[in-house]
Amino acid sequence: MISTLSPPDMALAATADAKPPEDRTLILPGQCTTVHAQDIGVRLVLAADFDGDIVIDASGVESIGHATLQLLVAAHADAIANGHSFTIAEPSPAFVERVTACRLADALGLDNQKEIHS
Repeated sequence: MISTLSPPDMALAATADAKPPEDRTLILPGQCTTVHAQDIGVRLVLAADFDGDIVIDASGVESIGHATLQLLVAAHADAIANGHSFTIAEPSPAFVERVTACRLADALGLDNQKEIHS
């Protein structure tokens, strides 16, 4: 009996060897509630494990809860401790307002980022 790869199997084999896309930015959802925190935490771990440098797109954030903020603070601290970068790209006004109100701008490195200073 001769076994060959069927077309779907060949497609899977081809994608297994494919390189991941260059843009690995973690995009936060509009509503970063406790419900979303577990998924965001998993994605932060994967981003850190992949190459260590983390870029967060917070441009679409309309509201963000404490659970997600805690994850971001922990991820920032871990990245810095391990010599990696942690960038929050284009934070929305709502994101900046919440982070500032919680006095977490320094803990998230926002004070050092150009996008915040306007």
